[in-house]
Amino acid sequence: MKKIKYIALSLLTLGMVACENDLVEDLRDRNDDSGEPLPELMAGSADFSNYVAVGASFTAGFTDNALFIASQGNSFPSIMANKFANIGGGTFTQPMMNDNFGGLAVGGTRITDPRLVFGGAGPVPLEAVVGPVTVSTDIALNNPTGPFNNLGIPGAKSFHLVAPGYGNLANFPAAANPYAVRVTGNAPNASILELAMAQNPTFFSISEVGGNDVLGYALSGGDGSNPITDTPTFNASLNALVAGLTSTGAKGVIGNLPNITSLSHFTTVPHDPLDPSNETFGPLIPTLNGIFGQINLVYEALGQPERAIVFSETSASPVVIKDESLVDISAQMAAAFNASPTFPAFIQSLGLPAAAAPLVANLLGATYGQTRQATAEDLLVLPSSSVIGTVNSDFYAFLTSQGIPATLAGQFSVEGITYPLDDKWVLLPSEQAEIAMATQEYNATISNVASTNNLALVDLNSILEQASTTGIMFDDYNMNTDLVFGGLVSLDGVHLTARGYALMANSFLEAIDATYGSNFGASGNLAEAGDFPTNYSPTLQ
Repeated sequence: MKKIKYIALSLLTLGMVACENDLVEDLRDRNDDSGEPLPELMAGSADFSNYVAVGASFTAGFTDNALFIASQGNSFPSIMANKFANIGGGTFTQPMMNDNFGGLAVGGTRITDPRLVFGGAGPVPLEAVVGPVTVSTDIALNNPTGPFNNLGIPGAKSFHLVAPGYGNLANFPAAANPYAVRVTGNAPNASILELAMAQNPTFFSISEVGGNDVLGYALSGGDGSNPITDTPTFNASLNALVAGLTSTGAKGVIGNLPNITSLSHFTTVPHDPLDPSNETFGPLIPTLNGIFGQINLVYEALGQPERAIVFSETSASPVVIKDESLVDISAQMAAAFNASPTFPAFIQSLGLPAAAAPLVANLLGATYGQTRQATAEDLLVLPSSSVIGTVNSDFYAFLTSQGIPATLAGQFSVEGITYPLDDKWVLLPSEQAEIAMATQEYNATISNVASTNNLALVDLNSILEQASTTGIMFDDYNMNTDLVFGGLVSLDGVHLTARGYALMANSFLEAIDATYGSNFGASGNLAEAGDFPTNYSPTLQ
């Protein structure tokens, strides 16, 4: 297979355009070089004395596919709270994990794995580098006590934040989130909103609410196992959140949603990773093209020539995928094979008896009735990189159960080559359109809610567009969107690095300045890039 490059398009929340960074740098230089002091920090009309953050994984500080002590310390709300402290902000309490390994357990049984680390060529599990570790954060044994100012719940959808019992251990795993269990304390049935309101916040942030409502669908390749939240449900949930948080006069800031299909999780794996120079794949191309040549004749006869499957001997070829949006022509294909006078001879060329022709005709029809090669418009999810070219064990077992010899069954069960990649590995253009439409509708609601309630609004959608084209200058660093080395995206391809969260915090602080008359930017009270890492050491203690 062609080497899959880690080329990513940032994610949900990166801030500060270059000109704004230039302004901040000019102000810093003026103070440092000329001795002219920066303006005194002012709160404007906002009161930051009791800040509460509500959201999902970005709010929590999720990084490298895990939550751990260091990542929580570098969460964007924590960074903001440190700046708020310079102008009367109070203590910002977070539900700290027990270690820097990451991962969760329940009653001694691991339920999520430790974090990823850089393994030289790309992201690898921590334990692949340092050996076995014990996940010490156990939701049944050692939850911290609240109340907590940071109520970021990784994995939470919009309606989860207003649902009672979402943090009740008795409801786990069916209807409770383990990260929510860690924040409910002595009120296990309280909703995340109720926990926030109980603290009587003077200022709040809402971030990536709605992100998981579409992200779950996207991560599952749009296979239907994790559907997009309908817009009325999202609208009701967001309005309830804002109504509750503003009910005592609190001010706040909210971020809208970018199109999540621009995340590196969906843009890293190319649609054409099949390299003819690969010593395993290359020699098989003539045989594969001979087999698919018979199938392509049927496609042509059925008026579907665009479904033809051909592997190039000189350049990279696309993978073979199942496209559920295509008309299913399985029955017509089987009938065409059975009606062909040359098909029994073809079956014999595969080492099968001619009598097996009807069986194979039905198998080929069922396998390739909704099949085509991928195009650049298809998005392969990141985990597909470890699947392409491997044998699908379930399909292999099915074929052998039908009397197909083991060797031949293996040859016809190769993911993305002879066995079409299942829907869970690919986001089709039609599925991408569903995500884009939901995101657009969510953002319309977010904009309206922000305007109606006089909240600061961070246009994360536009920021992502910039990040995916020119990149963003953050002090002396050009923060681009390459996975691993770009500085913005953590090793899981979905969440931010610590430096990325610092950039996100700055975008929120600047929006607060614009709405409430504070001057975090002009007074030099923004996060500085050099204070935050992009990768954590495997030996982080």
